[in-house]
Amino acid sequence: MRLNRYIAQYTDLSRRKADALIQAGLVIVNRQVAHPGLNVTNKDTVLVDGKKVVPVQKIPSTVLLHKPVGYVCSKDGQGSPTVYELLPKGMQNLNIAGRLDKDSSGLVVLTDDGQLLQELTHPSNDKEKIYHVKLNKPLADGMIAKLAQGVDIADNRLSKLMVTPQDNDEYEVSIQEGRNRQIRRSFEAIGYKVKQLHRIQLGGYLLEGLAPKQYKQTD
Repeated sequence: MRLNRYIAQYTDLSRRKADALIQAGLVIVNRQVAHPGLNVTNKDTVLVDGKKVVPVQKIPSTVLLHKPVGYVCSKDGQGSPTVYELLPKGMQNLNIAGRLDKDSSGLVVLTDDGQLLQELTHPSNDKEKIYHVKLNKPLADGMIAKLAQGVDIADNRLSKLMVTPQDNDEYEVSIQEGRNRQIRRSFEAIGYKVKQLHRIQLGGYLLEGLAPKQYKQTD
């Protein structure tokens, strides 16, 4: 196993932070200063900044969080509150599977399970995401079909949305991608503005039962 991955797996450090410590000469493997790209096993002795890394297998943790509007899905909010501020210290190492922008609300899944993270985020896995969307005006006739066929959002391929009317200017939107601000950009491409965007489902995970700012661990 690569040294940076080993450190990330058995500590609270990210691979990026592990790489930085290796580059700085603060990682020792078997009494020798480690170099980037080194492979190690559980039989090796690894010290990070003087502390021994104990290869104890962690039970993966997955958390469902109801993100309010105004919070960013990042550890560095650059002046804005972050979703990590809603979680206890012991959950600060979790990674976000499918971010929501600052102006959106709803379900955010955080996990330290690398396989689950890959399943939820890699485009080839076609994980369904469902949102409740409020527009500035009702969609005109033919717009739902147009969105299903795909609209140009100045990206490398058309954006396709499956849209179901709910009430007046509110709609349920289903997508299997996760491009940056894809839903907002798709509606803007046909002359509409998203006033509210709220995610209720990501893959097999549902928001139901969680009030804003609340979270729960899954089984």
